Amino acid sequence: MLGPVVHVVGARPNFVKAAPVVAALIAEGRPQSVVHTGQHYDERMSHVFFRELGLPRPDVDLGVGSGSHAQQTAALLTALEKELPARAPALVVAYGDVNSTLAAALVAAKLGLPVAHVEAGLRSFDMAMPEEVNRRVTDQLADLLFVTSPEAIGHLANEGVDPDRVHFVGNPMIDTLMKHLPRFDARAVRTAHGLPERYAVVTLHRPANVDTPASAATAVRALREAAGQVELAIPLHPRGRAALEAAGLSDVAGVRILDPLGYVEFMGLLRGAAAVITDSGGVQEETTVLGVPCLTLRPNTERPVTVTHGTNRLVSAETLGPALRQALDDGTAARTAEGPPLWDGRSGARIARVITRWLERHG
Repeated sequence: MLGPVVHVVGARPNFVKAAPVVAALIAEGRPQSVVHTGQHYDERMSHVFFRELGLPRPDVDLGVGSGSHAQQTAALLTALEKELPARAPALVVAYGDVNSTLAAALVAAKLGLPVAHVEAGLRSFDMAMPEEVNRRVTDQLADLLFVTSPEAIGHLANEGVDPDRVHFVGNPMIDTLMKHLPRFDARAVRTAHGLPERYAVVTLHRPANVDTPASAATAVRALREAAGQVELAIPLHPRGRAALEAAGLSDVAGVRILDPLGYVEFMGLLRGAAAVITDSGGVQEETTVLGVPCLTLRPNTERPVTVTHGTNRLVSAETLGPALRQALDDGTAARTAEGPPLWDGRSGARIARVITRWLERHG
């Protein structure tokens, strides 16, 4: 008998992407196991997502916690090397581009276990981003590569990936958004946090924006100008909170600093926003579907479909102020009528069908 499909998740974006895949495989009658690495361990960024998204309780929480990239990845490798053989998986499924993704793919490959990568082929072409390293290595090791947008197919082809391993399935993160959309209550979130009718949301956590005093100070200067136009609600990721507060964010008038929020509450906050300022890949995707103007404080994006088919625009600290003014004046940014291809709420089912057929052939 084939072993289970083992899903390795460790951070907020992983949970959101995994939920529809797990649900679809349950419908297929496929045995499964969920391994939580504990990369995100704060209750508000981890276990609340399992409850809100209907994910099965993890079979194990490895509790690796935080640390430098090397420290965290080393802890992940050691923990997964013990955990995966004990579960004898027929397939290991890794999600996104976090350190847990890379560790799952590397350990599985070393152990001779097949690997699937959900969200394969995305590229920023910026090797200074730790996530770009994780994406590239994971895609070289994966036996099944599930692609969320068309340009990713070309990136994988350029890197010599066998096209028979690549499957264009759409975006499972959007499955989750569509399923829970009625629960995203912007008015309730505004009331709970004392926000005005018109506000913007900010999420910043990338190393280029928060890892040094200089970069954090640059980000805070840009946010100070933004806060002069509209009140800013900023749920602060633990990773960047200390740096941004040390750079003076707490003293900026018009800034409302929030603790991390659960999925439903955060999505309600996004849904009601006049604009969003972010460096998050997932938020670029979510705002595209919600129709909220998104200003990405980065020189590049691995999700260009959110620019061509969505509401996203790349900005710098210098151009953020004028770009925000335009977004606020224009209101909801124009989108193509059809949106990104296959972002239709059925990606999890497509992934489950491919996995089921693959296991039948390789069982």
